[in-house]
Amino acid sequence: MEKPTSTAVDLRGVSAAYGSVPVLHEVRAAIPAGRVTALVGPNGSGKSTLLGVVAGVHTPSSGTVERFHTGRPALVVQHSAVPDTLPVTVADTVAMGRWAHRGPWRRLTAEDRAIVAECMARLGIADLARRRLGSLSGGQRQRALLAQGLAQRSDLLLLDEPSTGLDAAAQQAVLDTVAALRDKGVTVVHATHDPAVARGADHVLRLERGRLTADASAGPAEPVLR
Repeated sequence: MEKPTSTAVDLRGVSAAYGSVPVLHEVRAAIPAGRVTALVGPNGSGKSTLLGVVAGVHTPSSGTVERFHTGRPALVVQHSAVPDTLPVTVADTVAMGRWAHRGPWRRLTAEDRAIVAECMARLGIADLARRRLGSLSGGQRQRALLAQGLAQRSDLLLLDEPSTGLDAAAQQAVLDTVAALRDKGVTVVHATHDPAVARGADHVLRLERGRLTADASAGPAEPVLR
């Protein structure tokens, strides 16, 4: 199918559920390519589920999702979704981002190791490389997961509340990273509760009780953020 102009993901009447419990209802939206889209809405509105649908890890119960990009989407979950008992280091965690290219547990190439080191440095966690993931604070662990997402080098990056639990400096580092990726043509979709973060996006989608209630450019679109 020919790619619609400037569209990275086209959602057509997407509904989704967990078992018999409906979560998303007939969501129709076009996510712009090479831009930052903020996904806003209260807890339980379906933001994480929508990210999972776009990533291809949650199958819709109806509707279609058309992704116009190369490679596998990179989905970065919230730090609380990763068990504390997972016996991996920060470097191991970030290196998992290269599995999309090498396959699980295969030896990393010199290029892979350079990418892993670059992503850790970008998020300010190079000094934590040998620490166990479960020993980190919530903010440190979130940065490790974001570095893993960056290591995939995908042109579609999906972030589930990436700045949750981060201090102001770390939040700004995340925002600067997102802006730099957009400048390189990467499409970024991030769920957020922070109106200031949403205003910094190019595009805003608002979900309420699993339904899309607003779809607008960011900036002055205050009704979308409230």
